[in-house]
This record gives sequence, structure tokens and C-alpha cells, in this order.
Amino acid sequence: MNFEVFILGTSGMMPLPNRHLTSAMVRRDGDLFLFDCGEGTQVSLKRLNLKWKKIDSIFISHMHADHVTGLPGMLMLSSQVDRDDPLYIWGPPRLKEYVDANRRILDMYINYEIIVRVAEEGVIVKTDEYQVRAFNLLHTKPCLGYVMEELPRPGVFNVETAEALGVPKGPMWGRLQRGEAVQLEDGTVIQSEQVMGHQRPGRRFSYVTDTAYLPTIADHVRDSDLFLCEGMFTGDMEETALQKRHMTATQAAQVAKDANVAQLALTHYSPRYSDWELRYLLKDAQKVFGPTVLGRDRMAFDIPLKD
Repeated sequence: MNFEVFILGTSGMMPLPNRHLTSAMVRRDGDLFLFDCGEGTQVSLKRLNLKWKKIDSIFISHMHADHVTGLPGMLMLSSQVDRDDPLYIWGPPRLKEYVDANRRILDMYINYEIIVRVAEEGVIVKTDEYQVRAFNLLHTKPCLGYVMEELPRPGVFNVETAEALGVPKGPMWGRLQRGEAVQLEDGTVIQSEQVMGHQRPGRRFSYVTDTAYLPTIADHVRDSDLFLCEGMFTGDMEETALQKRHMTATQAAQVAKDANVAQLALTHYSPRYSDWELRYLLKDAQKVFGPTVLGRDRMAFDIPLKD
């Protein structure tokens, strides 16, 4: 089962020739989940050949233009194909007002159900296989970070142990794998944990942008396989970052280090930095956290299953 992350846009404040506004996509087992929807999101989707009709949910961090200006176009684009399932959009309280106003003023043709819900801190989406958590950040407007994580998978079934215990192949094996106990013909009770290995952790992706540095962010994104985080300024601009309620690349790296993530990908760069100058942000971050990469538009990450 695949779990891939695509960075669709890395620019903060304004789009640049090589940087669309902030957006990222998770593709899990064919379903798509969009995080923010800045201007240019559709272009990156098209260039990556990602099928927008498969988008299940959109998660908006906050109501600043560089994170939502691509949303009206995405909603209209989704009406160009047949869609039976509703589209869920999660975000701050004023998100529904924004969506409704655009639909009304632009007289959008929408042929599917749009469900807009307020995201509050905690688990906002949960299925049998994964969940999405939201948590509060510190910006000039209410802002949320998100974590998409798979639930733990059962351990590996030990065939040799089951046979040695006298468990006949068949339905009993399935019950043991589902965590149930079984009783043999002689009355012996076999517990699931006797034949099952330890639970295997699922994969975890965390998304944080537009916030002042908060040490508590590390608690929310801990042990992420990929941590996509804003690094808007170089480390020497910490005072400016605080005034604007943003983070430096150095601070993003500190969060990554404290959270024990596997990899940090920087995003949401200030337009003051040319593409060539982004290397300074990377250099600052890697001084604190080595497994850091510069996020680039249309960069892809494949997160493998853990055995």
C-alpha cells in the first residue's frame, strides 16, 4: 500500500516563476488528501498527473490568501468529472463563509456535495486504517497544523508457533490474527499474542506552516516519517520571524530534532530569497538537523511500510 507525499507549492506570500503558493498532497492507496490550496495548485497537480477527482479531503491551515486562493478553481475543476462521494474541507471557522461566498459570487456549477467542517484540536478524521489530527499554531490568524498517521498494523502471524501449539490451519488462524483467542478440541485456550508478533507502526506525515516557534509543536509531530514545515527565513532573522509569527529554518530544524522525525522538508519560503539563495536556509537547518532537504515544487517522497 503506497503512501506518497507531493509538495505542490513552496512559496509564501506571493507566487514566483518557479514557486507556486503553499500546498501539499498525500496519496495513500489511490486516495488523495490535499493540505492547503494556494495559487498554482492545479498546475502542479496537472504536471504530476495526479487525479484530482480522487481527492477525499482538503485540510486548510488558515485563512490567509496564499493558502486558499487556489481553492475556488479546485472546486470548479472537480465538477468536470462525475463524482459520487462528497468532498470534505476542514479548516478554521471562516472557511465555510469563504467557500459559500465564492460559490455564490462566481455562480459555480458544482455537481457533488461539499461538506465544510471546522477543525479543532484533536482527531478530526478517523477510519479503520488512518486518522488525521489537528493542533493549534501561533500565527496572526487562527492556524492549524495537521498530522496524517496510519494506525498500527497487527504483528506478523507465526505459522510455526501456531502449528507447534496444535492450532489447525483454517478459521482459527484468522481469528488469532484478528486478536481473538481460540479453544482447541482438548480445551486448551490459545491467546492471540502467543502466535502474533508485536504491532507494527503505521506511517506518519506532519504539516506545519505559518506559526511562530513553539516547543510544543514537537509533541504533535513526534516520530513523523516526513515533517513538512515552513522555514520562511534564515536563522539570523529570528526577530523578524517572531514579529510576523513565522519560523526560521533553524527553528524548524530544532522542532524536527526535538520530535525525532525521520526527515524534515522545508517549505513556505519568503520571496526575499531567490532560488539560488535558498541554500542558506538549508545550511542553517542542517546545522541543527542533518536529515533536512529543501522542499521544491513537485518534489515527491515515498514513505515505505515499516516491518
